[in-house]
Amino acid sequence: MIRVLKIGGSILTDKSREFAPREEEITRVAKEIAIHPDDVVLVHGAGSFGHIPAKKYGLPHVFNRQGLRVTHSCVARLCEMVVLALSHAGVDCLPVHPLSCLHLRGGRIDSFFMDPIEEMLKNGIMPVLHGDVAMDATGKAAIVSGDQLVAYIAKSLQADVVAIGSNVDGVLFSGRPLSRITRKELSRVESAIGGSEGVDVTGGMRGKLLELLDLADLGIESMIFNAGIKGNITRALKGEYVGTRIERDK
Repeated sequence: MIRVLKIGGSILTDKSREFAPREEEITRVAKEIAIHPDDVVLVHGAGSFGHIPAKKYGLPHVFNRQGLRVTHSCVARLCEMVVLALSHAGVDCLPVHPLSCLHLRGGRIDSFFMDPIEEMLKNGIMPVLHGDVAMDATGKAAIVSGDQLVAYIAKSLQADVVAIGSNVDGVLFSGRPLSRITRKELSRVESAIGGSEGVDVTGGMRGKLLELLDLADLGIESMIFNAGIKGNITRALKGEYVGTRIERDK
């Protein structure tokens, strides 16, 4: 069973302050993942380590060489914290930096060297990826969000479980989480769907939904759940539906 899990940057960091890891939460998340670590690809958001420096340097709208270097260095630092926490929890894992293995075209993944990820999974190693800057054939450089990574990897590996952990109970409509959502239903609720707390340069909740609805069109269902509630990560990895289920139109 291949499982693709994303933990949002809002769980791991304080997105309103630069370089503000939530160390206790990183440790908790790692311990929950360690309960069901097999055949998991982990993607985590950049949080304040990525969104704030990216915005500072005008990325992705402005091509800024220093901004690329600084932003990548920052998100790689957060990734190292996550990898270290997982290691302390007993998980064999390795970081995979998107900047070094994929290429964008118009802000979308055009090519992605997946072979190392597949080999890691075969050998009992958890790949740990993150939102990152990346080179772009049309715009010179852009940002690849964790949500886009999840959709691409889940499609490539034909994942059995796809779960996006955020800091809310799912897709909220009128203050309450929807149990499920399809592409047809998106237009009805879209105006009420919020963005993201703190600085976010990748589209917030709407961006997540669009990525996952594309995945649902291919027959791969997913969920958006609250990873801030203890136990939810473990439940999601077991395949239990918590939060909002993203489904294909019937």
